[in-house]
Amino acid sequence: MQLAATDRARIARGTSIAVAAAAVLSTTAIFIRYLTETTHVPALVLALWRDVFVVATLVPALGLLCPRLLRPERRHLRYLATYGLVLAAFNALWTVSVALNGAAVATVLVYSSAAFTALLGRLILAEPLSWAKAVAVAVSLGGCALVSGASDAAAWRAGTASILVGVLAGLGYAAYSLMGRSAAVRGLDPWTTVLATFGFASVFLLVANLLPLPPATGVASRPADLFWLGDSVIAWGVLFVLAAGPTVAGFGLYNVSLGYLPSSVANLIVTMEPVFTAAIAFLVLDERLSGIQVAGSVMIVGAVLLLRIHEGRQPAGERAAA
Repeated sequence: MQLAATDRARIARGTSIAVAAAAVLSTTAIFIRYLTETTHVPALVLALWRDVFVVATLVPALGLLCPRLLRPERRHLRYLATYGLVLAAFNALWTVSVALNGAAVATVLVYSSAAFTALLGRLILAEPLSWAKAVAVAVSLGGCALVSGASDAAAWRAGTASILVGVLAGLGYAAYSLMGRSAAVRGLDPWTTVLATFGFASVFLLVANLLPLPPATGVASRPADLFWLGDSVIAWGVLFVLAAGPTVAGFGLYNVSLGYLPSSVANLIVTMEPVFTAAIAFLVLDERLSGIQVAGSVMIVGAVLLLRIHEGRQPAGERAAA
């Protein structure tokens, strides 16, 4: 009985942390929307500085609170570099998908990560794939389609290549989740992991911005464009707050939740992000929620509750083995 009680407490704690991560991450859309609409900064230039400012925030904070977290063990560096490359690729694919497909379709495609994570988690990490998880993934994806507005057939007029980019973004998010769970299993502290991955991702995104890639990919057209925001104190301030606030807290909490939950469960819970974004847009930007969006929100929350109830009712031995 003691094992069952301890296990239930871990699931409850992990679920709460993952929901908090979704709530915090949902605020990033407000900041990104402001920056892209007012400054028209290229997407990958924005992603680069966002990652740089995450590192600039975490280094002094961890140095003050817990200096040992600044020094990952040497044997983990190759793994963390690979993890950083995955993060950079995910960020790049996501921003390009938004440019090609629009926000609605891009949101649904990136949250195909819930299905990818469930399947790959089963194949790679031997995570259980229950009927409840499969149903929750399907209902959650349907809810994302309704909340984001992708239920409108007109939103899917982009070509096959554009849709493929969006699906690859979802696969990238799934890979990020799986590597986060693997990092927890390796005993890496989640905040060390966030610092290292964003540090390596900054390097990879800088290289990407200096490559002669087409402007449609969102990279800097010339090195001077890396400083696109120029002398705008407000724009740089908003970008720093975006990085130091919701990005650090959101990704940090998500990585912490992966220490308590299987990657497939944590990733599914974070699909609540569009619900929080819609609610924030309603409260802050006075954007009205339609009946379809409300229905989609109910579907997403219902999927998470279904999974939570199912996980809580599993026999203690099965949860311990998972």
